[in-house]
Amino acid sequence: MLFNYALQYAIRRVQVNKDGLKLNGTHQLLVYADDVNIVGGSVHTIKKNTGALIAASKETGLQVNAVKTKYMVMSRDQNARGSHNAKIDNSSFERVEEFRYLTKTLTDKNSIQVEIESRLKSGNACHHSVQNLLSSSLLSNSTEIVLSRTITLPVVLYGRATWSLRVTEECGLRMFENRVRRRIFGHSSNEVTGEWRELRNEELNNLYSSPMIILVIKSEE
Repeated sequence: MLFNYALQYAIRRVQVNKDGLKLNGTHQLLVYADDVNIVGGSVHTIKKNTGALIAASKETGLQVNAVKTKYMVMSRDQNARGSHNAKIDNSSFERVEEFRYLTKTLTDKNSIQVEIESRLKSGNACHHSVQNLLSSSLLSNSTEIVLSRTITLPVVLYGRATWSLRVTEECGLRMFENRVRRRIFGHSSNEVTGEWRELRNEELNNLYSSPMIILVIKSEE
């Protein structure tokens, strides 16, 4: 409780500074538990607000961990991105090209591709952990679809509201979805020769009654 009061005091001191990035009419300072994300329109603003946070924290006995604290510049200008660290109040803060914040991967190029690749890796790991269940003959296909959409898809689609898909990302998401579908529906046999083959994408779409991943994402853009 005392920690929360001390952190709140430091945060309010920073919010007094009106040089931060303004979105929807308010100056942005993102705080989750003891994780603080200072957003600004320039490196100068970030340094100024970070200095204010460090000073206010010291007043209450708190200390900013310079080792765990990173800063990143998002810009389309290649010359704006560098590798030098920021010196603030006798502390050095490393400049990075990407980092994870609340399970999301942010990059200095403001590219969503890295984040989607990370979500697909997590989705593949989740799918692998339940693949025996999804291929069980004891469960109906409709039950397996419900399990897939309840267990696997939320892992892949976490944070989708911020995605803006390109053809490359759409292709990766379709491949993942078809892989899950084939695990559920299995193979098809030729009525004449009796040979087994993999179901085509069009056949999977006809069997799978739920909306495709791509449509779910685009419906929320």
